[in-house]
Amino acid sequence: MLLNSKIYGQGNYNLIVLHGFLGMSDNWKSYARKMSENDFKVHLIDQRNHGDSFHNNEFNYEIIANDLKYYVNHHDLTKFSLIGHSMGGKAAMTFGFLFPSYIDKLIIVDILPFYKKNDFKSILESLIKLDFKTIKSRKQADSELEISIPNKSLRGFLLKNLHWKNKMELQFKFNLKVLYKNLNEIEKALPENLIYKQKTLFVRGEKSDYIMDSEVQNLDKHFTDFQLMSIPNAGHWVQAENPVEFQEKTLFFLKS
Repeated sequence: MLLNSKIYGQGNYNLIVLHGFLGMSDNWKSYARKMSENDFKVHLIDQRNHGDSFHNNEFNYEIIANDLKYYVNHHDLTKFSLIGHSMGGKAAMTFGFLFPSYIDKLIIVDILPFYKKNDFKSILESLIKLDFKTIKSRKQADSELEISIPNKSLRGFLLKNLHWKNKMELQFKFNLKVLYKNLNEIEKALPENLIYKQKTLFVRGEKSDYIMDSEVQNLDKHFTDFQLMSIPNAGHWVQAENPVEFQEKTLFFLKS
């Protein structure tokens, strides 16, 4: 099935962006508008079980990469640059390993190809407990989550996914049950035998612990031509926490 996307600009260079876990294409629309002013045609993808894309019980990085291949073939994209954040970063790496001829430049945001334990289990359990037969607004949902998810910014990020299932009932756009069941797939290391030989930029937030110096030394097992850049005043959501510098640095890499 075809992934949902939002496309910005009519530039000469195609750029595809893959959001992170529990995110959606709308998280990147400010970035897409900026890049569309710099001769890029930007495809913001909703990955399966997220945003307005289809729901499916199968969920792993190889399947997600093949979803993207179907998308680019449908849109007749034979060469493009690819950005992936967090889960989307592992999906982008997998696509690069499997289909390197499609990619011009690869940017991976705040994730590595190695095993990474996440803390989403308790978050998803809190979301599953929400009763939308009684909750009739985002404000009510926010109030219900305040004790279990005290971080206001994180709650706002999650609740952006709320929409009206019908005139009477709210629901999340992401597929909670399937994502909860497949949390271990998000954490998994990518296969050790896969190598990517083209230019790759890893971007980390200076305040994030997703890319540690001790792990970077093992990156050359997978990537033969990479560079690492840290963005100041930013945590895991680098593109949202320091958008100006993130846009400047990624644009320079893509155009260099």
